Amino acid sequence: MSDRRKGKMTVEEAGRLGGEKTAERHGPEFYSEIGHKGGQKVKRLIEEGKELE
Repeated sequence: MSDRRKGKMTVEEAGRLGGEKTAERHGPEFYSEIGHKGGQKVKRLIEEGKELE
């Protein structure tokens, strides 16, 4: 009997399903917004690192 029949799933399957559900709930704007926030954070950290040099 496969793991799928036992009600188990792989980490890969769980991640894919979670990503699909998030995309359904939030749409493309959500990913754009969190991507922008992440980019701003990285930019700020780089600037702080340069100031410490």
